Amino acid sequence: MNAPAELKYTKDHEWVRIEGNTATIGITDFAQGELGDIVFVDVDSVDDELSAGDVFGSVEAVKTVSDLFLPLSGTVSEFNSELEDQPELLNTDPYGAGWIIKLELKDDADRSELLSAEEYQASLG
Repeated sequence: MNAPAELKYTKDHEWVRIEGNTATIGITDFAQGELGDIVFVDVDSVDDELSAGDVFGSVEAVKTVSDLFLPLSGTVSEFNSELEDQPELLNTDPYGAGWIIKLELKDDADRSELLSAEEYQASLG
């Protein structure tokens, strides 16, 4: 299972890339593998200010729908519009073209719950 060392992870199988005050968020390679073929991504939280742990959208696969949980507090500033026509990017390139949202972080966003790549992989057993 691929888990790039430069990213942070959550126990809910999201990954986070923090650059300055912006966090790019997607689902992990493990998550997309468990879901199977992804057919739809629903994010209706753009411009919403949300807290860590809030649901910011969902991913629909052939056999299931899974909620997406926000790993950090902030305002959803952008949705990856490429996913509207190509939701399969989450399967083929989860850490690149398959990113889901960008989040403008709150100044006091608690990052203590984020896992390193090693911690995330260990959590999978």
